[in-house]
Amino acid sequence: MPEQTNILPNAFIGKLKKPTPNELTAALGPAKAHWDRLLARLSAELNLVAGEWHSYSPKAGWALRLKMKKRNILYLAPCCGSFRVTFVLGDRAVEAARYSTLPSRVVRLIEEGKRYPEGTAVRLEVTGGKDIAAIVKLAAIKLQY
Repeated sequence: MPEQTNILPNAFIGKLKKPTPNELTAALGPAKAHWDRLLARLSAELNLVAGEWHSYSPKAGWALRLKMKKRNILYLAPCCGSFRVTFVLGDRAVEAARYSTLPSRVVRLIEEGKRYPEGTAVRLEVTGGKDIAAIVKLAAIKLQY
């Protein structure tokens, strides 16, 4: 997972309507298999099912927001050839992540995350399948706290 400062741009910047399945597949390229695998694991292991597409503005692009009831758990933002997973973690979730079995690089990203009143922003760039387990674990921590 690259550093948070090297974030790739959203693949759907400037698009006024949510991406179609074909547009998503074209943008993600080989990363589409990892996108699908992550969604399948989140559904099977944490009961996080398909969310809703959301865009704050055309300048930001589109992201798939996964929620548990009314609570936002994570956002999946498609980029060209990869995707970004964003969490906003409260203090208790940050503390739990610190002492979890998450890879040290993920804990470092959490520690370096920008702090907002609603929590700490953590952005993970996914280009391969090796990060899926850590994302599922972090989602479980977010759900718990």
